[in-house]
Amino acid sequence: MEKYTEKKKRNQVFQNFIKKFVGEKQMDLIKDCNTFLAFVTDKEQTKKKLYKNNMCKNRFCPMCAWRRARKDALGLSLMMQYIKQEEKKEFIFLTLTTPNVKAEELNDEIQKYNKSFKKLVERKKVKAMMKGYVRKLEITYNKQRDDFNPHFHVLIAVNKSYFTDKNYYISQKEWLEMWRDVTGMPEITQVHVQKIKQNNNKELYEMAKYSGKDSDYLINQKIFDAYYKSLKGKQILVYSGLFKETRKKLKNGELDYLKEIDPTEYLYQIYYIWNQKEYLASELHELTEEEKRKINHQTINEIEEEK
Repeated sequence: MEKYTEKKKRNQVFQNFIKKFVGEKQMDLIKDCNTFLAFVTDKEQTKKKLYKNNMCKNRFCPMCAWRRARKDALGLSLMMQYIKQEEKKEFIFLTLTTPNVKAEELNDEIQKYNKSFKKLVERKKVKAMMKGYVRKLEITYNKQRDDFNPHFHVLIAVNKSYFTDKNYYISQKEWLEMWRDVTGMPEITQVHVQKIKQNNNKELYEMAKYSGKDSDYLINQKIFDAYYKSLKGKQILVYSGLFKETRKKLKNGELDYLKEIDPTEYLYQIYYIWNQKEYLASELHELTEEEKRKINHQTINEIEEEK
């Protein structure tokens, strides 16, 4: 319960910062968020799976963002499996960054990023090698300098021959030159690019998690405001090409055959209630035969982040 407790405590901090941006009804949902959790557990009570909870679904809520990231990471994993198996593609992971900016420049900088990225993917050489991408906007905060670094993580599908075909392969040096060119910032010193090992959960979770770390955006009201104003209404994950097509299949259940079946035999349900500081186990009962049929031997619907 450690992670749930940590995220719920951060939700309480979040309540203070978000209240000026939301109405009374939404605020009530945020306050009540995950005050009740029901888990199913096995005979020894060593393996727990969240079965029911009450969520506010606010994209900045630490608890809801964490829960969603686990589901989104599985979605990415399934899309990658499908694209690798059916489309015979490989993947590279590209990180694009620029120098840090102050809070008041953050929104404009993100808009510039979007324009620069559009120019980059329109480049002839990039167009030729890129068969689809998932792009995520992330913002980190530097406490020492009191500034922000927006950057893009980009997961790109490429032909298997990409790594050996000199007509299509783009070196790290070329990526850097192109990114400098489209941003008009020759002072950029690095871009990071690497081949992805299939289904590295850490990389998948990195892509799926929310655009800011709650440990960053919940430092104080000023920092939260900068994150909130620059990210509100913006699309965090953008899908294109093969990823856009495959995401439609994911959403309508066509990729469910790739999901693993949970091998755990769940026998009990445990209820936890939040008491302002921690979750207290309030009740344990044995599942009915109908509940067992409904809960056991089902597909796994999320990826746990690696420590």
